[in-house]
Parts: sequence; C-alpha cells; structure tokens
Amino acid sequence: MAKKKKAAPSNIAAQNRKARHNYSIEENFEAGIQLFGTEVKSLRLGRGTITEAFAGEKDGALYLFNAFIPPYESAGHFSHEPKRPRKLLMHKREIFTLISAVNREGMTLVPLSIYWNPRGLAKVDLALGKGKQKADKRASIKERDWKRQKARVLRDKG
Repeated sequence: MAKKKKAAPSNIAAQNRKARHNYSIEENFEAGIQLFGTEVKSLRLGRGTITEAFAGEKDGALYLFNAFIPPYESAGHFSHEPKRPRKLLMHKREIFTLISAVNREGMTLVPLSIYWNPRGLAKVDLALGKGKQKADKRASIKERDWKRQKARVLRDKG
C-alpha cells in the first residue's frame, strides 16, 4: 500500500535536519513533486530550503507549502514564485490515508528531504510524525549521548 523508503539517497537537493529533533517520526513515504523548469534548475544547484516547509491538503490533493526554491538567475522574466505551493504526486489511496491520519490523530506531514532518484526525477521524503515536547527532546538528546558514550567505551575496551 504505502511505499517505504529503502536507503538514504545520495543526491540530496534540500534537507530538513531539524525535523527529526522536533518530531517523532512514525512512518516515511516517497512522493513525487510537480516543479517548473526553473525550479528544477535551481534545485540541481542545491539552493532549495525546506526547514519551514510542511505538507497539507488542498482541494483533495497533497501540497508542499512554504518550501523555498530561489529563482534561477539565468531564467530572466520566466522565473517562478519562490514560495508557491507545490503539488505532491502520490496514489489516491496513499493521499487518503495520510490526510485521514493528519485529521484524526493529530499527526503532521513533514518533508525530510528533496532528492533525485536514479531516473533523475525529484522526489520528496515525506514523514508522518508527532511534535515533540521539550521533555521529549531532552530525553532523546540524553539517549543519543548515552549511546555515543557506550560506543566509545566498548571501542576503547575492545
């Protein structure tokens, strides 16, 4: 039913590094993204940012809101709007399950990264997650530090 992401892609165009700190990620999905030509060229230069971006429903489809893709300089007056909503391309069944999860359970659709697949198409790694409270963030930092210290001790002893 839902496409799970297999491995971390190497051709990353934009990344949201704070998402895993601010949200507890439940499930990952891969979605296509509808872009203009100048947006593709700007993303290929690695100039997009999705740190404040989120996905949501509009007219029964999923859209990526607040993602910033700067205008391509060589485009002249044929450039695009930097923060326009961009349609996410998924199967209707997947869209329906994501929208129902967001509405029913208080989850959020957070883009983790925009990357290029082996065929050269832009894809969005979309995550279904719940927002963390301050205590949860502190606990995850504490757990990460403990794992790091444990690995150091085992490596030095061993």
